[in-house]
Order: sequence, then C-alpha cells, then structure tokens
Amino acid sequence: MIIYSEQYKEHDLMNHPENSLRLNAIMKVLSENNVFEKIPIMEPKLAKRKDILRVHLPEHLETIKSLADNGGGDIGMDTYINSSSYKIGLLSAGSILTCVDKYHEGFNNTFSINRPPGHHADINQVMGFCLFNNIAIGAKYAIEKYKLKRLLILDLDVHHGNGTQNIFYTDPRVFYISLHQHPHYPGTGMIEEIGEGKGEGFNLNVPLINKTCDKSYLKVIDEIVIPIIKSFKPELILVSAGYDTHHRDPLGGINLSEASYYSITTKLKKSSTAGIIFCLEGGYNLDALSQSVYATMLALFDLGKKKFESPIIEDREVTKFIDARIEYIKNI
Repeated sequence: MIIYSEQYKEHDLMNHPENSLRLNAIMKVLSENNVFEKIPIMEPKLAKRKDILRVHLPEHLETIKSLADNGGGDIGMDTYINSSSYKIGLLSAGSILTCVDKYHEGFNNTFSINRPPGHHADINQVMGFCLFNNIAIGAKYAIEKYKLKRLLILDLDVHHGNGTQNIFYTDPRVFYISLHQHPHYPGTGMIEEIGEGKGEGFNLNVPLINKTCDKSYLKVIDEIVIPIIKSFKPELILVSAGYDTHHRDPLGGINLSEASYYSITTKLKKSSTAGIIFCLEGGYNLDALSQSVYATMLALFDLGKKKFESPIIEDREVTKFIDARIEYIKNI
C-alpha cells in the first residue's frame, strides 16, 4: 500500500531545497515504471489535534497554525510556513496514522510519500524543514490505539533525527536507531546518547564519517541493526526514509548507491515478521531521490529487481574507521 496526496504540494517554497518538485520527481518515476498498476494507492487521513498532542506541546501546534493563518513566513533559520502549511502538516502526520491503520487491517508493508518531513521536529521546536514529527506521531498512535508494546524506528536520513530521539529518549517501548553523517547538521547523535531512565539502552546512534559507501553502510545494517531487530522483536518497524545519503545529494556526504536502498529493504524484510512502514524524510537531488524511492519499493513490494548503478568504491581508511566504530558499538 502506498499513501500519497497531491495536496502535499501546497506546502511549497520553490527556492527552498524541500519543495514540491521532490514529489513530482518521485511520482513520475513510479508512474513510468507502472508501480501504481501493481500496488494500491490511497489518500491519507488528516491527523487530529489529539494525534499531534500525543507528541507535541499545544504551543507548538498553535505557533504553526497562527503563522499559517497569517500568511506564513520563516520559522527558525531553515524552515518555512505558508498559508497551507498547517493543514498539510496535519496531512503529512496523518499519512503515517493511515499506514498504521492499514497495517492493522493486514497490509504488512506500506510506504508514505509525504511531506513536509518530520524527524527534526521536537516536542516544542520546528527545525530542519520539519513541522510535526510524523513518524513519532505514528508510533505513539500505534502504541495508544492498537496497544503495541515494542516498536523500532530506523532513521536512515543523512541527518540525525534529533526530534525523534528526544521524544522517545526515556521510553523503552520504542527502540530508536539512527545511521547518520557526523559531524553534520544538527550536531546531535553521538554514540554515548543511549537513552535515559527506563529508556536507557533503547537509543542507538551510529555516526558515520564523510564518504562512507555501500560497503560499510550495509555492514552496519548487517552487524548492528539486524541483530537488534532480532533481539528486540518489534511488532512494527518504522523507517525514517531519508535519501540524502545518496552520493549525488547536495546536502550530505555519504556515498550510497540506489542498490543500497534495495538491499537495506530486503534485509529488513528478512530480519523480522513485523510490518514495515517507510516514511519519506530527506532527499534533495531529484533524480537520485526518485530512483532510490523506486529501488526501495522494488524490494518492499516484491516488484522484482532492476539493473542498478555501480556502487562507489570505498576508501580503505573509511572502511577501517567504520569497522572500528562497529566493534566499539558492539562493546557498548
């Protein structure tokens, strides 16, 4: 099942990297490859105020609504709001709620093609192009409505999902794992950040250095992520699907190929019987973004495999560094 709405394009600022052209590119590639003839697509529902308040403070919601009602403007250094942004923010969050509902109805794997993204949005802070924390809102919804007890969020965006981490930092019901470039925006996501209180041990960061390629990235998936999934046994896996880890993305320095997204998705499916929800986050080279989303869907929905671009050969020093980092994390 694919969840999507043309209305997402109403939140837009054309000279900003996070704009509606991202969705145009994705939908064009999926249409050209006849994905919608094979996989059902549906409109998301609108998140309600109570859904947002499971994660965010009332003043967070009201700040966004008020600015949108007054025509919009910049909110923080890197995030914009226009007159439609409040409604579209609710729709973007609602997309993940719809995915959770569909999982409950028997659709084991879903992909939400939604925007604006969400993983930087904190309890009372808009940042990093994000208004509401879509994936966190979906996770809380799954816990409260469907009484799920173990969820795992895997954040694959090139930027650390500081908002998602903070929201679940003391919550043992949600295991948060982030693979991200470091040092990089927003500066959080150190290995030592492992959770607090009852949540201690349920937060894992894997900071990756510039020019990490498929070889080491997939080794982290194999040796760190998959064993945790098998040990934690989540009832539902939610993926913050950022494609700014692609080697052509202008906002990152990780060098993944399209094939890596196919491989990651295949590995996730083989690791667990849990449902998997992919939630779109970053990705700002339009061709790389669209082709990488398609690669993910090929694996997620068993649509076959295509010939992918050749992966970039990783520098030996990068491999050596990541190998040492993997061993250090295993010891923790």
